[in-house]
Amino acid sequence: MAGPLCQGWGLGAALRSRAALRPLGLLAPPAREVLAPPARGVLGPAAGSGTTAGSGEAALEENPFYGKYRHKIQELRRSNPDVFESRMEKRSEVKKQPVGHSRQGEFIRCMEEKAEGLGSKTSKGGFTKDKTLDSILNVEMVKEKSAEEITQIWNQYFSAKDTVYAVIPADKFDLMWKRAQTCPSFLYALPRKEGYEFFVGQWSGTELHFTSLINVQTQGETAPSQLVLYHYPDLQKEKGIVLMTAEMDSKFLVVHDAQCLANQVQLFYATDRSETYGLVETFNHRSSEFKYMSVIAELEQSGLGRELRPGQASDKS
Repeated sequence: MAGPLCQGWGLGAALRSRAALRPLGLLAPPAREVLAPPARGVLGPAAGSGTTAGSGEAALEENPFYGKYRHKIQELRRSNPDVFESRMEKRSEVKKQPVGHSRQGEFIRCMEEKAEGLGSKTSKGGFTKDKTLDSILNVEMVKEKSAEEITQIWNQYFSAKDTVYAVIPADKFDLMWKRAQTCPSFLYALPRKEGYEFFVGQWSGTELHFTSLINVQTQGETAPSQLVLYHYPDLQKEKGIVLMTAEMDSKFLVVHDAQCLANQVQLFYATDRSETYGLVETFNHRSSEFKYMSVIAELEQSGLGRELRPGQASDKS
């Protein structure tokens, strides 16, 4: 179910038991006349995900998540063997670093290069290109409503859809946005039964794109997005809220996974704790000092890692 950080923003997720996730006190009758036609491509496919260990393809197979990406990796090996071998060699260099230490500079550069092309390239894998708030909501009509009424409409609409969504207070989004300008990338850890799977998140305008670390390592700047969080500041000044929703690749991520990653954005980018945001700064500006285990430790300390670990989360459903 929704983690503890979801409650502060009204972040929700439409899982199997949708009724339990409806925000308390926001069960207003559906305001269908305010909504535009159903959002296009709320759920769409992209590709890829995972963490890696060792060097060469044989070492990749030791990764517990390798099975999900075998086809993509083998396709790269067939279509461009030189690029494949080069990336395997770079993985070997990373593996030689001390345990818990990582040189993230290359990953950050790859994600930045990808972000630069997002505005000019056609969206891959079913993600909506230039997704606007008007494609979801009749903005002119809701301008006559209060922030509370808009929150009710937004939550009511998305509570019936398999996606994550939120209504973010303007001051919290301002803090996140300011930090995203200087620290556009970060490494997130998704709790799995096998341990943790790492994802790189990269801001591109008000969109936050996620792809797995194994995708970045094997596909570089061509690594496709698996999850996109869309933030809409259209009503920020007038109503004091920023609306958020998402699209994901349902072949590799489920709503629970997307919810966990969205919660971590709040944890790391909207925190008042300097030590927590310090990890984001280190990843972006002192990559040689960055430690993977610091992210996991922060998740465990916050309680988010335990709350959203598969098995434990399902027990609470």
